[in-house]
Formats: sequence, structure tokens, C-alpha cells
Amino acid sequence: MFNILIYSIVPSPYQRDLFYALARHSEVDLQVLYLEPSHPDNPWPEKPLQPYERVLTGGYLAWGTSRFHYNWHLPRLKNVDIVIFNGYQNLIAQQILHTRAQQIPCIFWGEKMVANSTGAKGQLQQVLAQGLNHCRAIVAIGSRAEQDYRQRFPDKPVFNIPYYCDLTRFNQNLPHRPRIPPTILCCGQMIPRKGIDLLLQAFARVIQSGLPANLLLVGREAELPQMMQPLPADVKDHIEFAGFQAPDNLPHFFQRADLFVLPSRYDGWGVVVNQALGAGLPIICSDAVGAAADLVTPGVNGTIVPAGDVEALVAALLRYVSDPEAIAAASQASLAKAADWTPEVGAKRWVEVFQKLTDWPSTPRKEL
Repeated sequence: MFNILIYSIVPSPYQRDLFYALARHSEVDLQVLYLEPSHPDNPWPEKPLQPYERVLTGGYLAWGTSRFHYNWHLPRLKNVDIVIFNGYQNLIAQQILHTRAQQIPCIFWGEKMVANSTGAKGQLQQVLAQGLNHCRAIVAIGSRAEQDYRQRFPDKPVFNIPYYCDLTRFNQNLPHRPRIPPTILCCGQMIPRKGIDLLLQAFARVIQSGLPANLLLVGREAELPQMMQPLPADVKDHIEFAGFQAPDNLPHFFQRADLFVLPSRYDGWGVVVNQALGAGLPIICSDAVGAAADLVTPGVNGTIVPAGDVEALVAALLRYVSDPEAIAAASQASLAKAADWTPEVGAKRWVEVFQKLTDWPSTPRKEL
């Protein structure tokens, strides 16, 4: 039996699917502690916590888009076998990594690191990232993140365990695809980082080519009005904005779609790609989406385009919109692939990592 303690930032509904499967595993005794109850960018409805979950008292300091957490919590690690951190920009992670990592195996589990901050903020992030040198291992979220961490920490074992979420409701009551005209779905914040401006430009080109199609946008409005403004009226007539939707409502919108697009300029992973897979949708992703490398097989269940390349995005959209058979084939391929992306599969992979770490020689554990 492995006694596992996980520190995560917020009760994300997608991480919680994996935690639930992990807690039910016969070889795991799980405890999950969250640094805050909710995230300002993701107003998910709060749901009751499981007995193994708890939100710690504390807060955070905001610095641009970064948040540095502090919590009133003294870790009790006497009976813990492995500690997992899903973030390192917080006092608890830094405290344990710098004072306890020689006594108990610590794992960092994260998306690809982005070094886009400069000045004092960038220096602080670099200092905090040095704490990862004390980890016994790193578990990367996606194969691209795995490559990044192998380069940054060549002396450490690095594993790849992406996000696994419950896709059951996404693959129920699926329609016959494609419908005419096909509906293209994009789900995420309506911001340039998600490539929404690129998608609108590319979709306008599809409509102007004479091919029938509709675009369904789901997510926080953010900068959408400004991005929509330059579009011709005949293009706007084919666009529907459904606003932010709670996770329980999302399957309905994925069922309405025939094709999924996520053209982000950067996305550490992108759980919406898991959901598109579960809904049996052909997937068009930019190569800056972490999930693309693991969930999209080009020419089989979708297409990967260079980030920021509008011409490549137009070509990918036209390929599917003009070819119903391509949509049907890619749809079936996504459904087949989704069978390997359940929370139970993710929990099994985590247990395999626990077994490897506890089998490897390490510094003898001292009393805590």
C-alpha cells in the first residue's frame, strides 16, 4: 500500500476525476490538499469534496498572470510514502522540497515550463524552480513536457502522465457525423493565446470560399467582441457564441459539433482535447497545444498545424469541411483512441511510477 499525499492548486474537475480513480485503487491510500478553493479564471461550480480531499487555509499574491500561494499548514509526513506537487510557486512546496526531500520522495507533476517573464518576476520564478532539483522524479503532463524536463533535469527520472478525465458523458448519445452544414467547435477562453483571432480569420476564409459551415464558440467572452468586430456580417451570421459553460453542460455542445479546433499560440495541455476525443470528433490543434502530440495522430483522427499559421489552419478546415468521409473516418478514430484515456488508465500509470520510485536505491529515510 502506498500512502500518497498530493498538493494541488485548486479542485479542478478534470484532476479530480483522476484523483477519484487513484483513491479507489487497491494499492493507494490517498490524501489531496488544495491551496485554494477556486480559480478566478475558471468559475467552476463548487462540488462537495471527497473524504480524502481538503482545501487549506491561505491565499495568494498575484503578480501579473502568476500567483504565489501561501497557506497556514505544517505538513505532517510521518506516514507518507510519496509527496506529489502540482505546482512549485507556493510556500508549502518550497518548504518540503528544501527541508524534507532527503527524507521522503517528492515528485513534481506539471505542464511544460514557460520562461516568458523577465526582470524581478522572472528571477523569482527561476529561484523557485530551483527547488525542483530536490525532487526524486518529475512527472510531465504530456510528451512535449517530458522532452522539456529531460533537457532541464538530465540527472532525474522523468515520466509522462498527462491529464486523464472521465469522458463517459461525452461519448453518449452521439449523432451521426457529419451533418450538413458541419459545425466547428472551439472551447476555451476567447483570448489571443487560445488563437481565437486566428480561428475567426480562418473561418471567414472558409465561408468566403462558398462552403457551408457553422462555428460554435464556448468559453469566457474576454476579448471576443473586439476580435469579432472586423468580420463581415455574412461570416458573423454563421457564428454562435454560447458563453462560459460549467463542465456538466459541456457534453451537449460537443455533441452538437462535427469538428473540433484548438489553434492556441500556447497551451500547456488542453483538457478540451480529451473531451473532443471522447466525443468522437476530428481534432485540429496547433503544435503549441501540449495535448496535440499525445492525442492527435495526423491523418488519422485529426491534423496538427503550426501555431500562428492562418494558411495552414484554413487548409485543415477546408479539408474536413469539404470532405464528409474524412470527418466520418477521423470521428471513428477518435472514439477508438478515447478508450485508452480513462482515469483508471491514468491511475494505473501513477501506481507504476510509485513502484519504480520505491524500488530504486535512495537516501535512507529518517524519522520526520
